[in-house]
Amino acid sequence: MKKKFLPPPYPYEQLDEFRVLAEALPGGAVDLSIGTPCDPVPEVIRKAISSETSLDSARPYPSSVGSDDFLRAVSEWLNQCLRVEIPETSIGACIGTKEIVTGLPAVLKLRDPVKDTVLYPAVSYPSYSMGAQLANCRSVAVPVDENWRIDLSQIDAKDIEKAICLWVNSPGNPAGAIEDLGRIADWGMANGVTILSDECYVEYTWSTSPKSVLQNSKEGVLAIHSLSKRSNLAGMRVGFYAGDAELVSYLREVRKHQGFMLSGPAQNAGIAALSDQQHVDQQRQLYLGRLSKLMAIFESLGIETAMPEGSFYLWIAAPDDEWQLVENLAKNLGMVVTPGEFFGEGGKGYIRVAAVATDDRIELLEQRARV
Repeated sequence: MKKKFLPPPYPYEQLDEFRVLAEALPGGAVDLSIGTPCDPVPEVIRKAISSETSLDSARPYPSSVGSDDFLRAVSEWLNQCLRVEIPETSIGACIGTKEIVTGLPAVLKLRDPVKDTVLYPAVSYPSYSMGAQLANCRSVAVPVDENWRIDLSQIDAKDIEKAICLWVNSPGNPAGAIEDLGRIADWGMANGVTILSDECYVEYTWSTSPKSVLQNSKEGVLAIHSLSKRSNLAGMRVGFYAGDAELVSYLREVRKHQGFMLSGPAQNAGIAALSDQQHVDQQRQLYLGRLSKLMAIFESLGIETAMPEGSFYLWIAAPDDEWQLVENLAKNLGMVVTPGEFFGEGGKGYIRVAAVATDDRIELLEQRARV
């Protein structure tokens, strides 16, 4: 008899005891465990959300695929930011991106019932594996190399044959690595495996221009994008997917039946966010400065750090035991961080630190580190 699915404990709830430790310090906890934006919603988006047009859009059912204006804004942003031309018919709206990350394996399995395997990086966002479990698929972790990039040469031929998709994340969470998306797209075409590219940190790269799988191919690939990080809109749940015309058409039709509809006000917020680059450039500088300040704090503690290639996380090797370091940081600095094992077995021995505290809160950490 097949075992009944039991949801595992939600990883971040395991940090509650460390939040209590951190909160006991004067000034309270500085929670750097989850990539939740801490800065204000940009004014251009605030105005769009509060406009009469936006409020009126809350009344009728929104289009599941996205309004014409929203799809046009996405298409124009893809062209201006990523230098790719994607027609509006090859784009769809989603409610943030976590719902589509965890939901795609189920609908892709229906599309090709012969296949049942989801490939994903061995050190990565845990929702890739969870999506496979929820679809009753096999989840196969693909090893990463010494630079935290996915190692395609390590995928077993039998797993390739059964794969409905390969997830990549670039810049990556947790280590910030930027993948060779052209090579990955070519591998997917050669092996008949759909490439799902999670690009929610695409505009937060520190030494290169934004890189998307769509710059290399528009066939056999799907790029997933979120406005949560770029525009401090995590609570609005605005996302979109774009790429292979046939696959997008299939997803748009399936998602109509599933009832996935991005609200009218959220779409208006998305249009405003995608139409303004200035707030993203300002946010980039904030994150870059905070990463540098956090690196200095760890170096003052004798813990080696390095600037990631992209994203706003520090991925730090623990000198000894990672959970002990998590506890020590909470107890002594009031800093709450994430143990690396949350991102897979290969993440053990590391911690992830999100640069998502305001400057005054990071200054509090600096003061505590000097004591």
